[in-house]
Amino acid sequence: MADGERIAKRMARAGLCSRREAESWIAEGRVSVNGHVISSPALNVTEADAIVVNGKPLRTPEPPRLWRYHKPPGLVTTHKDPEGRPTVFDNLPPNLPRLISVGRLDLTSEGLLLLTNDGDLARKMELPSTGWTRRYRVRVHPIPTPEALTSLERGVTVDGVSYGPIKASIERSQGANAWLIVSIKEGKNREIRKVMASLGMETTRLIRTAYGPFQLGQLERGEVEEVSGKVLREQAGLPGKEGKVAHHRR
Repeated sequence: MADGERIAKRMARAGLCSRREAESWIAEGRVSVNGHVISSPALNVTEADAIVVNGKPLRTPEPPRLWRYHKPPGLVTTHKDPEGRPTVFDNLPPNLPRLISVGRLDLTSEGLLLLTNDGDLARKMELPSTGWTRRYRVRVHPIPTPEALTSLERGVTVDGVSYGPIKASIERSQGANAWLIVSIKEGKNREIRKVMASLGMETTRLIRTAYGPFQLGQLERGEVEEVSGKVLREQAGLPGKEGKVAHHRR
């Protein structure tokens, strides 16, 4: 490309970090271009530029790749946790490249977590403008009224935070608990738990079953499966090299 691309985007495409993390690293003086430390992400680079991050040359970006992972509860979705809790990335098979998550699932949540080697792909898939629906099975207590669930379709504001339309229906009841099928498009921090709490319900289990066109399917807890390049191109509209689909279990 004649005009190149932003340095933060280039770092994200290399799978090193997200764009936001790249901008922080640049501000901290951890990135140099052609021998000069830069302090602003407002810089376009090309393949001809020599980029060094944390003292190491930035590798050439690989084609975007994507994995489906069945996250167990009890893991945080960060690379390092200041509280020393186990992370998703600590529990991945060692033969995988450095990956970042597409969005997050909190400590006690479980189910489908998409992982990619490409920070730019992650960002695209996270944006509400992409229009992808996240679907969940959610166990709550006590059993909600149909009217309460219907009210969520108009959107709701909780503690000053506005949430978009949420579709929720009762899948089945079990004693004083109910399993709900919940669909959202924004995925704000702890959105479902906060919204359900605003209706007087406690969320006791939350399982993500789908993220856009990608399904949890029959993946077992802790299992990882790469999405084929063909499916990635078709579903995400991005290039990718066809390869074997590999299953991994930690």
